[in-house]
Amino acid sequence: MSKTAENLMAAFAGESQANRKYLAYAAKAEKEGHPQVAKLFRAAADAETIHAHAHLRNAGKIGNTLENLKDAIAGETHEFKNMYPEMIKDAEAEGEKAAHKFFTYANQAEEVHATLYQKMMDSIDNPVETDYYNCSVCGYTHEGPFEGDKCPICNASPSAFYKVD
Repeated sequence: MSKTAENLMAAFAGESQANRKYLAYAAKAEKEGHPQVAKLFRAAADAETIHAHAHLRNAGKIGNTLENLKDAIAGETHEFKNMYPEMIKDAEAEGEKAAHKFFTYANQAEEVHATLYQKMMDSIDNPVETDYYNCSVCGYTHEGPFEGDKCPICNASPSAFYKVD
């Protein structure tokens, strides 16, 4: 891999992390009553997304839809089979209860995501039209409006779910 190729992926990772961090900062600023600060963080987060997408595109990492679904399945599968189980073990060994809980939530949600991607890949030529709803507590993704009594991963109430546009 060339140095430029390495730099593109490092820049992609850095810009992606900045986007997420700034969105978290925006939510905190909003909660603390600083709407203008929140607006600035959201604007910067959006700009970081523009940068990240350009770096990923220039690295040649965006394929056609089928290739992208295969890549997403591989990434989610790696997360729930390898990455999060190790993190869960480490958090448990270190007595980090909050990290353990959220690593476990993420692990279970990633398996659902891989399943949803596989389902979409299998029906790529004739997909079932549906909306998706996410649990705001654990990141579980549900096909169609959530009508259960509680989230199957974190036991959050149905009010924790929101429609993804």
